[in-house]
Amino acid sequence: MTTSETDRVRQLNDVFRTTWLTGTVLMTSGIRSLAEATQSRIAEAVRSFAAFTPNNDPHCEHDFGSVTVDGCKVFWKIDYYDLKMEYSSEDPANPLVTKRVLTIMLAEEY
Repeated sequence: MTTSETDRVRQLNDVFRTTWLTGTVLMTSGIRSLAEATQSRIAEAVRSFAAFTPNNDPHCEHDFGSVTVDGCKVFWKIDYYDLKMEYSSEDPANPLVTKRVLTIMLAEEY
């Protein structure tokens, strides 16, 4: 990917992660088994995550993060699919051909 494509992917990921409006959000059964208040705090922690570093974001796409909420270590990951959700997207920088999926899971479920 070129720098401009990476910048676009990062921008699209940030909009999706902070708003949950431009893709699909999935929470695993481990997350769903937690108290609703904890689930809510996890959702807010994912939306507000900004601690990207070269160690946790080596491709500068803002597509993965880890947070700890109420003693639960949580991973979140954005994946890119074609619009039919059958294959990986050929161009994650193009929202016209890409469906984003944010999965939020307990670290132990990884």
